[in-house]
Amino acid sequence: MEEVKLHGTSYNLFTYRVIWALKLKGIPFEYIEEEHSDKGFLIMKYNPAFKRFPILFHGEKVISESMVILEYLEDTWPQNYPLLPLDPFDRAIARFWVKFVGEKGHCIGTMYYTSGEKQEKAIKETIEMLKIIEEQALIGRENKFFGGEKIGIVDFAFGLIPHWLEVIEDIVGVKLLEPNSFPHLLNWVQNFKEEQVIKDNLPNLDEMFVFLKNQREMILSSS
Repeated sequence: MEEVKLHGTSYNLFTYRVIWALKLKGIPFEYIEEEHSDKGFLIMKYNPAFKRFPILFHGEKVISESMVILEYLEDTWPQNYPLLPLDPFDRAIARFWVKFVGEKGHCIGTMYYTSGEKQEKAIKETIEMLKIIEEQALIGRENKFFGGEKIGIVDFAFGLIPHWLEVIEDIVGVKLLEPNSFPHLLNWVQNFKEEQVIKDNLPNLDEMFVFLKNQREMILSSS
């Protein structure tokens, strides 16, 4: 089998999405930790459009952007723990929610690296996004995960909610995931974090808090 190498950065959800998928599929890979920079050699050569990690090398093939990488892994190793449902309609629904978080999830990042009115607007947008997930993606479902009883690509797409959002809430000083408002979402969060591949591959909360807090202060001081 051609060698698989993953280049990523610590505390980065996008990097962890790919790690989870590689681990679940049982694909041997080498992980290379990179500096947090949007001007490094690999970034400028292989992902100049978005200027971010992760970047996956499979032999001579190079793929960037986490959800695109997951689709590539699914198409290349379909027999190894399918991340997408087999039914075409269910696959379409899964891709809808992946697209949803891709277009709406930026509000969590905006909440993290802004202040004042921009931050308040981002907090409202984040609550609206969470409500849509609670009321449309999860309500009336008795399954552990978005796609059923097995974790899959939609869960990875929404992986920014457990762990990452929790840390950002602490840094910013807000509490959005209240039990009375998001019971289904919090139940999913618990199931997600108890899944072995997730539990074994999450960054240390305390270290992540310190890193993201310092990074936020640097961003705000330079803006």
